[in-house]
Amino acid sequence: MLDPGQDAAGRDAVANETKKQIEAAGALKHENVWGLRKLAYEIKQRNEADYRWFRFEAPSELLEQLDHNLKIADGVLRFRIFKVDADTPLQVPPATSAPGPGASRERPAEVEEAPPPAEPEPVAVPPEATEESAPAAMGGDEPADSAA
Repeated sequence: MLDPGQDAAGRDAVANETKKQIEAAGALKHENVWGLRKLAYEIKQRNEADYRWFRFEAPSELLEQLDHNLKIADGVLRFRIFKVDADTPLQVPPATSAPGPGASRERPAEVEEAPPPAEPEPVAVPPEATEESAPAAMGGDEPADSAA
């Protein structure tokens, strides 16, 4: 999560440097730019962050190097390194609700869309009540008295 207070070129420089380190010592499998997203809580007086996501294979030495470099890099609000199984499906960026001032929140074109949800199964509707059973359901088949 990169600091949106930096200009776009500065954020891209941090992401590109990280990408170069990964490609030099490991194998970059997937890269995704999620863009500016609202944070659940403030981090360093910021309520938004520029999300970058990398999926890669690397030796533990690279993980230690990345951990050190990202801790001291200017413009990095927070980062996490997770170990995942190789057959875990790729992450699709979550949808955003509303764009912030001056921020583009469009999904990048290279993002794979999730399949549309399946159509719901038709539900069996019970047969409607017949006219003969309607008065019995209302309390009897005696006609209602009306006062005139």
